[in-house]
Amino acid sequence: MTWRRWLQVILLLTPGLGLIVALIGTVVYIAIVQSFGLYNLTGESLLSAEHWAGVLERRAYGRAVRYSLYIGILSALFSVALAYPLALWLRKPFTGSVAVGAILKAPLLVHGLVAAFLFINVIAYHGVLNQFMQWIGLWEGPRRLQNDSNAIGVLILQTWKNMPFALLILTGAVQGISDDVLDAARDLGAGSMARFRKVIAPLTISAMQAALVIIFIGAVADFSFQVIAGPTNRQSMAQLMVFYKDGGRWHDAAVVGVSLMVVALVGSALLAFAARFILSGRRFR
Repeated sequence: MTWRRWLQVILLLTPGLGLIVALIGTVVYIAIVQSFGLYNLTGESLLSAEHWAGVLERRAYGRAVRYSLYIGILSALFSVALAYPLALWLRKPFTGSVAVGAILKAPLLVHGLVAAFLFINVIAYHGVLNQFMQWIGLWEGPRRLQNDSNAIGVLILQTWKNMPFALLILTGAVQGISDDVLDAARDLGAGSMARFRKVIAPLTISAMQAALVIIFIGAVADFSFQVIAGPTNRQSMAQLMVFYKDGGRWHDAAVVGVSLMVVALVGSALLAFAARFILSGRRFR
């Protein structure tokens, strides 16, 4: 392609893509320089690394990073692990498959805050689950299930919300596999698990990586599920950033925000690489 052709392509993309890049770049730039003391909204701006040093040495920051990674990684893995067998099941149309697919994708239409409040009503101290367990005689009295220390409620909500998105991506990838390829593997003696490990998984690895990355980025930076259903003694990076912002500590909040972008970028890259490495290794066994 000649330089003139490249110039034409750039000019065609500039009105849409250029605006998006400019807006995102401006936000990222302000966050980075603000984390170093500039653009002070409440006082004098001074270029300094003291805000980074102060935030990084706090135990709350380390706990927030570990907790956010815990939520992001497990949410992505659980969502994809549930979506894969459903995508295989829905690969070929059957009576009612359209209705089943629509029901499974319904959480995409429900706002996260609405889902969190509905979930809390189910697991509350006097909620539906506690009443049901007492009614069938398994529990003698109500138990505290809300805001558990292991964030099981958050993981359930994240998986419920993100599994349909992973299903949407994986269904298209699975349906793109030719029946001739699967029939050939079956004729060569490959069972169901062998066909999945050596044929389906390698051919859908790009779709799986996309689902893992997008879900991880959304879960690691989530705020609404954490506030409503998350543990009371642990904060995610998004919660810590809002805490600093509400306290007027804009530079500390910017440090956490920039760190969150780095964690999301590096974590998603490592997650995608690990998925490709594991599946590529299995392919040659």
